[in-house]
Amino acid sequence: MNASLAWLNDLLDPAGLTADEADRALTDAGFPLEGIEPAPGGDSCLDVEVTSNRGDCLSHLGLAREIAAATGRALKLPMWNHPEPAAPVDEHLTLDNQEPDLCPLFTAQVIRGVKVGPSPEWLVRRLEAVGQRPINNIVDITNFITFELGHPCHVFDLDKLTGPSLVIRFAEEGETLTTLDSKPRKLVATDLVVADAERAQSLAGVIGGEPTEVSASTTDVVLEMATWDPVTIRTTARRLAIRTDACHRFERGVAPAEIAFAAARAAALIVELAGGELCQGVLEDGAPIPEPAAVNIRPARARRVLGIDVPDDEQRAALERLSIAITDTTDRNEPAFACTIPAFRLDLTREIDLIEEIARVVGFARVPIAEKVSTAVRRPQAHEQAERLIGNALAALGYFETVTFSFVSEDAARPWLPPGLRLLRVDDDRRGSEPVLRPSAIPSLLACRSANQRAQIDQPGGVRLAEVAPAFAELDKPGRHTVEHRNLALIADAPTSAKGRANNDDLQLALRHMRGTIDAIAEALGCAPHRVTLEPGKPDSAAFRAEGFANVLLDGERFGSIGLIAPDELKRYDLDVPIVAADLNLAAFTNTYPGKAAVHALPHFPPMERDVTLDLPEDVRWAEVERLVRELDLPLLDAVSFVGVYRGKPVEAGRKSLTLRLRFRDADRTLRREEADPQVQRVVETAGERFGALVRS
Repeated sequence: MNASLAWLNDLLDPAGLTADEADRALTDAGFPLEGIEPAPGGDSCLDVEVTSNRGDCLSHLGLAREIAAATGRALKLPMWNHPEPAAPVDEHLTLDNQEPDLCPLFTAQVIRGVKVGPSPEWLVRRLEAVGQRPINNIVDITNFITFELGHPCHVFDLDKLTGPSLVIRFAEEGETLTTLDSKPRKLVATDLVVADAERAQSLAGVIGGEPTEVSASTTDVVLEMATWDPVTIRTTARRLAIRTDACHRFERGVAPAEIAFAAARAAALIVELAGGELCQGVLEDGAPIPEPAAVNIRPARARRVLGIDVPDDEQRAALERLSIAITDTTDRNEPAFACTIPAFRLDLTREIDLIEEIARVVGFARVPIAEKVSTAVRRPQAHEQAERLIGNALAALGYFETVTFSFVSEDAARPWLPPGLRLLRVDDDRRGSEPVLRPSAIPSLLACRSANQRAQIDQPGGVRLAEVAPAFAELDKPGRHTVEHRNLALIADAPTSAKGRANNDDLQLALRHMRGTIDAIAEALGCAPHRVTLEPGKPDSAAFRAEGFANVLLDGERFGSIGLIAPDELKRYDLDVPIVAADLNLAAFTNTYPGKAAVHALPHFPPMERDVTLDLPEDVRWAEVERLVRELDLPLLDAVSFVGVYRGKPVEAGRKSLTLRLRFRDADRTLRREEADPQVQRVVETAGERFGALVRS
């Protein structure tokens, strides 16, 4: 921010602050100067670096407050003569704030009979010192208030407002507005505007409209002073590539409780410099002004954090110099200060924030710098350990880790969008042809696989790629409801038979390999294999083939999918080889780690194994058979495993022959056939009842 040294001195007592003193005081307070340049009238222009959390210091009053706290000077608030009120304001204007959540407070005052003309010399000098071009007395006052108090304001020509009324609302899709820079703007439904009874007249918090601007013929004006939701203002300003002093401040937060003071100051200056009569009262509409924030700070805690002995009285004095009101209290059985935070300090919300304020005022130079810093290496968190184990398992299976960019083109992202969601875009011209945050990392992996194909990479067993990356989308309903998951994305080449083409057996083998990969990850995390199952179904996105797709379940809850990439997607990336892919919610997997391990001595007696072949309907899956066996809770059962499946004669069409192996064991003795056979028979009978299974000899 550009600040005038003479202007700062107007707000300090005693005055006489030099540029070097301002440099030292502001730098020590955390606002270093980028430079000092001479300004008209013997003034100096200070280029002050203000952090994004200190919107209150984007004003001369805010910087003067910091200098006063650092130098022991007193802060002098601006003074003015209050004009005599005329007719009630509601006789000339109506106000309707339809979006109080996004416009917490909107105020409007009417001044009639003004005379637009040049500004006085003192005002011209102040504006020129900070790089502002004088326009006329009315507009110059709004710019003066912006730089003096940090409260942007706007003035409408009352006679050019239809109604006359002001309405705060969202723009209609496709609505147009010519802004003060004479550029026609096409608005969208997420742009907040200040309108009259017919059309938008300014972009809320960003820039005014040309149709109602003040001109030489203006006699009656409406003074707007408001505060806005920072995200909404930032979104509109970035979309339209508009940067103004107003949006720069509103993006960082303007306190509603400070508006009355700034609005009265602006109205009084207009009457003083342009004449006219101020109508009685102020039109206000918005949400209730929040109560001042209250934060406790324990002086003993502050001393422990800072590592220096700052007495309680010195801590109290430091905070009071920043306009923080203090009363004594206790917090967690310790003496404490109950601090009432001034409305303009939106950044002070926690005890540690107040401790930092004490350090700023007493001086960071008092905080000692240790020659050595002792550190203790902590064990990685469980999810970090789990991700390492997953990486090791994938590397052992021949997967290569990739790191790709989160942005893709809309054409690449749309096929991967599940129902009920919409794509999440960014309003940034620099993104060019890739403005969409990907709903899956698989399209990025396919692009990487395409690059490997062009480079003629020939990997034994085919190329296998993996990436842990976030996936983004929005709920497909009004408003912005962002959905973000950290996923594990996998792709692998399907094996090809003769002539380089993959047949159905090859594709089934590829799916089994991917399923084996998922089982290997589960095993690496100590997750029991039977907890992870596959459920064939219809793809939830157009990127997968209709056949060869399944949902991946963990304890019966879906946490991912596995399937063959659709031909259209392979064609998009010019891929010659079929690809199988999996997209898994990483948190669901890592939350299973560490698994509960049961340790026992090696068995002393041999097991007894029985292979059972069941003639089943084609739609009965192995997972259902395994679940049936486990639900029986057979007392001597040690393990159940899949052996194989057969289709063809003499098995009837629409049925299959599935062989499973039951392993029985007793820890204290060798089992006899008579003990295992009844349990095998129970499995056979239950399978017959539930699935219509027949036993094949």
